[in-house]
Amino acid sequence: MTKQPEVFTEMDVAGAGRYVMKKLPEVTLAFWVMKIAATTLGETAGDLFAQTLKLGYFLTTVALFAIFVVTLVIQLRAQRYNPFFYWTVILSTSMAGTTMSDFMNRDASYLPAGEQSLGWGPQGLGLGYPAGAAILISLLIGIFVLWKTTGLTFQIRDIDTFRGESLFWAAILVSNTLGTSMGDFLSDSSGLGYAGGALLIAGLLAGLLAVKYVPAVPNVVLFWLAFVLTRPLGATAGDFLTKPVAKGGLALGTLGSSLVLLTVLFGLMAYAHVQESRRGLHPGDLIEVVPAR
Repeated sequence: MTKQPEVFTEMDVAGAGRYVMKKLPEVTLAFWVMKIAATTLGETAGDLFAQTLKLGYFLTTVALFAIFVVTLVIQLRAQRYNPFFYWTVILSTSMAGTTMSDFMNRDASYLPAGEQSLGWGPQGLGLGYPAGAAILISLLIGIFVLWKTTGLTFQIRDIDTFRGESLFWAAILVSNTLGTSMGDFLSDSSGLGYAGGALLIAGLLAGLLAVKYVPAVPNVVLFWLAFVLTRPLGATAGDFLTKPVAKGGLALGTLGSSLVLLTVLFGLMAYAHVQESRRGLHPGDLIEVVPAR
């Protein structure tokens, strides 16, 4: 009997190429529930630091981007999928994306009545939602074009290289920032309000779910469209939880909402971690890397 290697991050099987452990999760209903929870928390937590604690958009953006880099390094260095590592990076991109979007699109005119400043540094670039969205869409398209030229897969379950995962996280950061801009536009400028904006995005997501059963539409395209759209859903839901009743919100506050959402997200992460531990090593956890001939 051939003894199985103890290190499962690289399993060499004669004639079948090299096998590596998957670093990213399966895309299931639980995945999307956790994504919406993380993006909603990203909205409330970003506003908590920038507005409630009055750190301002500039300082908060710098701090949250630094946290994103730290969590990303931990995720990239991991040898296999770890729900805590993966979803912590998703959360950090959501928080950073919230304040990056606000910093790009807003300026001092968005400050609450009576506020003259908000933390150290500029209050924002004042680009506005259309210009900010155009820049972010261009960046996202640029990332996907670069990704395409590398020949690496767009399928999340098959990403197995450092370069592929780096491109994946770059797309995640930009898409979360873009999604924040879309959510803020729907909530603040479209006239739909927080609940109306959330219902519109939910309807678009339902449409994508229906299109999933159309063979001509690639699932990878639907995944990235849904990934972008779940961010404005989280942004509008976060605003709905935290904003004053006079503005159409529930006035739960950024701190209370963030604590509740953090508890929910960490509970889901713990559940996912337990499920991974119970499964142990499964053939589906391995990706075959066929050597070039």
